[in-house]
Amino acid sequence: MYNKEEKLSLLSEMIQFAKADKEIKEQEYNFIIAVGAQLGVNEEEIKKLIKERAEKKNLQPESQRILQFHRLVLLMNIDQEISPEELYQIKDIGLKMGLRPEAIDTVLERMHDYPNKVIPPQELMAIFSRFYN
Repeated sequence: MYNKEEKLSLLSEMIQFAKADKEIKEQEYNFIIAVGAQLGVNEEEIKKLIKERAEKKNLQPESQRILQFHRLVLLMNIDQEISPEELYQIKDIGLKMGLRPEAIDTVLERMHDYPNKVIPPQELMAIFSRFYN
């Protein structure tokens, strides 16, 4: 699904986002390690990415960008605290991914309707498809 450079890029993006509030919290770190494991990237490689970010790779197709946005929403909510800086950054990242602003805003509003602010994947896809049709 992803090549090695894409995997490192999206993990690096998650790390930079986790640093939005100046430090990577333990829950955020553990989540990034878990995503890394799913992608076949070990903890040592992730520790390197914390020190030095990977080159940014744009994900294709759009479904991969939506999945990465969902990962970032999960990461943002893992500590149950959302700072204004995190909200600003997640919107900016979504826009740079080429996602529709209306879909981004809807996801960020609707996440409050679910336990632990975790939007089910099918609801996430429904939100994005509503704005692309």
